[in-house]
Amino acid sequence: MRYKIGDVAKILGISPDLLRYYEKKGVVKPVKDKNNDYRYYEPWDINFLIDCLWYKNFGFGIDQVAKMVSRASYDDILTTMEEKEQEIEASLRRQELLLRRAREYLVTVRRARDQLGKCSLVWSPEIVRYLNRYNYLYDNSPELQQLSHQWLQYMPLCHRCFEIEREDLQNKTDNYAWGFCLSMDYVRELGVPVELPVKLLPSEPSVHTVFTSAGKDAFSPRRLKPLMDFVRENGLTVTGNARGNLICSVLEDGKLTGYFEVWLPIEPREGLEIAPAI
Repeated sequence: MRYKIGDVAKILGISPDLLRYYEKKGVVKPVKDKNNDYRYYEPWDINFLIDCLWYKNFGFGIDQVAKMVSRASYDDILTTMEEKEQEIEASLRRQELLLRRAREYLVTVRRARDQLGKCSLVWSPEIVRYLNRYNYLYDNSPELQQLSHQWLQYMPLCHRCFEIEREDLQNKTDNYAWGFCLSMDYVRELGVPVELPVKLLPSEPSVHTVFTSAGKDAFSPRRLKPLMDFVRENGLTVTGNARGNLICSVLEDGKLTGYFEVWLPIEPREGLEIAPAI
C-alpha cells in the first residue's frame, strides 16, 4: 500500500512541509511518480516518520531528530540520550525550584497587608547579597556588571533588596543602596560563590515590618520612621544596618505602590521574645 503526502500528513498529524524536510534530510525516500511528480510513501517510510515523532517529543530539534533516525550509530544514540537525560533532570530541578519559589512568594504577598505598619521581633533570614546601586547611581564597573548579569539569571529565586545604613536612619538622610539577595538554601542549590562584593548576612534578632511607598522617587529611609519609633519606645538598641526586600508593586489609588519588608537588627536582652525568621 502506498500513501500520498497529504494522507501521511493526516495519519501522523504533521505538516507536508515537515515531511518534505525529513525527505531532504534522507530520513524517508518516497517514490515519485514520473507522470505527475506525486510522492508516494510506504508503511516502511511511515515507520521512520513515527521514529522522528518519538525523538521529537523528547525535545530534540528537527535536525537532531533527522540525524538520530537516519545516520546515528548505536553509540550515538546512547550518548545523545544520556545527554538528554541530564538535560531533563536539570530542567525538572529548575521547575521544582520555581514551584518552591512561587509558593514562598505567595505566602509573602498574602501576609504583606496584614503586616503593614506592624512591628514585630523576629530573627532575620540568613542571606547573601551584593549591592550595585547607591541612591540613583549604578556601579558600572566591568566586574560588577558581570556579577549583575549572573545574578539576573538567578531571578526569580533571588530578591531585589535594599540596605540603609544605621547612621542614615538616625540622621534622617535619604541615602540607601539596592542590589540582589538570595536565601541560603538557594545559594547552596545554585552553588553561588560567596566572596566580596557578595556578602553573607547572618540571621540576627531584628524588628520587622512592612511598609509602602507610592509614586516615583518616593522611596526613602524616612519610610522607616515607624520602625525607629518602635525601637525608641521599647528601649531597644540598633546594632546594624536595615535591610529589606521589595515584595511587589501594585496599583493603588491611581499610583504604582511598592510593598517592602524590612529587618532592623537589635541587641538581644533578657526577657525579649524573638520569633523565628519569617
